[in-house]
Amino acid sequence: MSATDVDGARAAGTGAPARSTTPLAGASGEKRRMSLTHKRNLRLGLLFISPWIIGVAVFIVYPVTYSIGLSFTRYSGMATPTWVGVQNYITAFSDPLVAKATGNTLFYAIIAVPLGLVVALTLAIAMNQNVREVAWYRTIFYAPSLIPAFAMSFIFIVFLNPQFGVFNQVIGLFGGSNVNLLGDPTGVKIAIILMAQFGAGNAALIFLAGLRNVPKTVYEAARVDGAGPIRQFFSITFPLLTPVLLFNLITGVSGALQVFTEAFVITNGSGDPDGGALFYMMYLYKTAFGFAELGYASALAVLLFLTGLALALLIFWLSRRFVNYDVDAA
Repeated sequence: MSATDVDGARAAGTGAPARSTTPLAGASGEKRRMSLTHKRNLRLGLLFISPWIIGVAVFIVYPVTYSIGLSFTRYSGMATPTWVGVQNYITAFSDPLVAKATGNTLFYAIIAVPLGLVVALTLAIAMNQNVREVAWYRTIFYAPSLIPAFAMSFIFIVFLNPQFGVFNQVIGLFGGSNVNLLGDPTGVKIAIILMAQFGAGNAALIFLAGLRNVPKTVYEAARVDGAGPIRQFFSITFPLLTPVLLFNLITGVSGALQVFTEAFVITNGSGDPDGGALFYMMYLYKTAFGFAELGYASALAVLLFLTGLALALLIFWLSRRFVNYDVDAA
């Protein structure tokens, strides 16, 4: 009697199921087939996303890597790059124009980003009202954000013209004198900040999506408890919109650090008056293509990237204190 028969006899005597020493037929084959299926799906997935992978590699990864390497060289765009080590970075920290451009950019970001969030949230609340014409209102509020930045810049040049602009004509109706905002270092920054608010429609749509996702039952419970519109906003709406607020804050800061088109068009690329519109991106552009110092401009670009990354990480760290993802915690 074999060992297998003995085990079978014991199992029969005790009522326990017999142990089979024969491998499960097809188990390894099924496992192999699943593995081949997964590999096939992986190849198909990579094939479908290959245009995106190639685009990221060619237009993001390679330029960033090349710029980092170029930042350690002196390069005019024509001759062979010359290695200078960290000299470009040392020059950047001692360059008075870098300091001025950084100050103008921070001035813009500190005012434009919070103001833009307030304007966008206000537009979103207006677009979320339950009225018959709300679709038209949404179109009207969003339409200005579709105007290209360079076109809006030309509109503001005419609008703020000190001689025949509509802005000064309105001031004249109230007995005021002409104001040349575009000729004042602080006024030109304020004009660009106001111009940026016409693009708040994009952020407003994101806020609107967040508003539509707030459960109506929460508002109904608040009304039963006697909460008015203001109390509902600060106790329900705003806390539940903080994830959307975080997204718009990150994108707003990123856009503020890269402000360029409006200032370039209004000042014709000079950054005047008195460097009031010389933002960081404009100085980087002038350094690269005006002064043909591509190595130094690459160092400025790396510093801008590190600054944006640091601010994003800081905002994410601070977001743990004010971002709420739980409806019950509102």
